[in-house]
Amino acid sequence: MQWVKIFSSEAEARERLKDRVLQLLVVHGKRICLAQHQHTFFAVQDACSHNSESLSKGAVNFMGEVVCPWHNYRFDLRTGRECSSRSADLKTYPVKADDSGFYIGIY
Repeated sequence: MQWVKIFSSEAEARERLKDRVLQLLVVHGKRICLAQHQHTFFAVQDACSHNSESLSKGAVNFMGEVVCPWHNYRFDLRTGRECSSRSADLKTYPVKADDSGFYIGIY
């Protein structure tokens, strides 16, 4: 796995990524949906496994699920699991912050 620096610090990440607001990242050609929910960061593949719609155009609900804007499929940000077992799970990416910056793990 390769750790790719996204922000200079966790503080910058919190400032630029508001709670429950999704952001699209393109890292090494991979489209990734980045979210913050209840002070925790999550990263999942951006394409909905049902119909490939961009999840970064969707929303995060109060339960910590990313909701696809097209057909309202819901995916748990922690695990990538589709909440009703109607579609394949999402690929998840680890995130970490340390003194040198805020990173996403790409594999």
